[in-house]
Amino acid sequence: MIRLAKQHGRYGYRKIAELLRIEGWRVNHKKVERLWREEGLKLPERHKKRRQLYHKDSSVIRLRPTHANHVWAIDFVHDKLSNGRSYKMLTVLDEYTRQALCVEVKDKMNSDDVLEVMHRLLLKYGKPEFIRSDNGGEFVAEHLQEWLRKVGVTPIQIYPGSPWENGYNERFNGTLRREVLNAEWFHSIKQAQVAINVWLREYNQIRPHHALGMRPPAPETLLEKPNITGTEIGG
Repeated sequence: MIRLAKQHGRYGYRKIAELLRIEGWRVNHKKVERLWREEGLKLPERHKKRRQLYHKDSSVIRLRPTHANHVWAIDFVHDKLSNGRSYKMLTVLDEYTRQALCVEVKDKMNSDDVLEVMHRLLLKYGKPEFIRSDNGGEFVAEHLQEWLRKVGVTPIQIYPGSPWENGYNERFNGTLRREVLNAEWFHSIKQAQVAINVWLREYNQIRPHHALGMRPPAPETLLEKPNITGTEIGG
């Protein structure tokens, strides 16, 4: 337990309990919590439950994902390097599997950069039916919207000023900030990308996910390659 707690310093006892079970230990989260306290390990803070933010006609409710590659969610996260220089991250999430498909890090990013990333992801994972985003100029640019429709993807936007409608991605972005961006200062864009890529692999293939029954979104043994060619998406 202590070994795993040191290895995954941002995990609470519930996630550590699941990792112990994966390793073959017969434990439950209550026993791990007791040992956790005895060893003086940090316990996750308890938060009061918040009111449900999704109103009856919200984007998530109107189009709830039912299978892999049904709905992808895209969003931006902003942060600063140790020298104060700003940088930007494009996050892409499969809403059904909760797999984080990409966190692209650049100092600046426009609609052409978004299109380039989408082209690469469609080749790698196949085409989603829908891509959900906010109304940022990089996402609603006419040439990007036209390209998505041309390759058979329907772009959908949330209501302006309603980030909770992109709830799956918002939660992922919060985890990214809490477990990576707030954990250390990065000195360069390259360093940030490398560190995030390492974390992303852990997030997808190792980190237990509450919404998935404490299983990771994409265990390595379950990863599949899509049957898609470059010509199908304009390559």
